[in-house]
Amino acid sequence: MSERLELLRGVIHPWHHDHFGHMNVRHYAPFFDDAVYHMWTRLGLPYSTMIPRHGVHTVTAQATTGFVKELSAGDLIVIDGVVSRIGGKSCSFHLRMLHADTDEIHATYDLVEVFFDPKTRKSATMPDAVRQRLEEWLVAGEVEPDA
Repeated sequence: MSERLELLRGVIHPWHHDHFGHMNVRHYAPFFDDAVYHMWTRLGLPYSTMIPRHGVHTVTAQATTGFVKELSAGDLIVIDGVVSRIGGKSCSFHLRMLHADTDEIHATYDLVEVFFDPKTRKSATMPDAVRQRLEEWLVAGEVEPDA
């Protein structure tokens, strides 16, 4: 599928502002982090069933935020996302924070999610059923069997 999944909607409040009068960088992370939780559910792989069905869950190994345009109090945001890469033990997502009224991009968030076995406390191979589901949503990049 090539559609972007809508993950989260929010509003920027005055307490998100810094001394420059716009949303401070520290406040982008919670919005994006919450969106990632929704990403798994929108993919049909909710955290609530990941361990019982597949014996693993994911942890964020790397996250990079790109700041594009300032946000101010009262701005409404939408975060959407796609699966951008699938590896052997990890996958990557690309999220965007858009202005709800104008569709302008205000920030991007690229992250690597590593599959993790809670019993061994180590990374784990992605289960085949999870891989198949992610492949249905892969938009850009390529499947990397050894990553």
